[in-house]
Amino acid sequence: MGSHRPPGLFARLRIFFSGRPIVLDEYARARQLIAAIDRGGIPLNTAKVNAIARDLGLEVSTRARLDETVQRIRQALSRAPQPRDDEN
Repeated sequence: MGSHRPPGLFARLRIFFSGRPIVLDEYARARQLIAAIDRGGIPLNTAKVNAIARDLGLEVSTRARLDETVQRIRQALSRAPQPRDDEN
């Protein structure tokens, strides 16, 4: 039957300070991926890279090589509108 009392102080603090993920649009996610690669990072999860490419509207085969997919993402970003200064 549950209580109709509001949650206690600690429950409210836990809800308030819980790390809610920041929702990014597909272009912001792609820019972050390319920036990380340019800094020397290596994407380890091909599925995430493919998901970012699909969010940009690219058709990606599950058998596509990672470097080809990254190159296609770079090309898509070059055609995309540039972010405004108040974004990101």
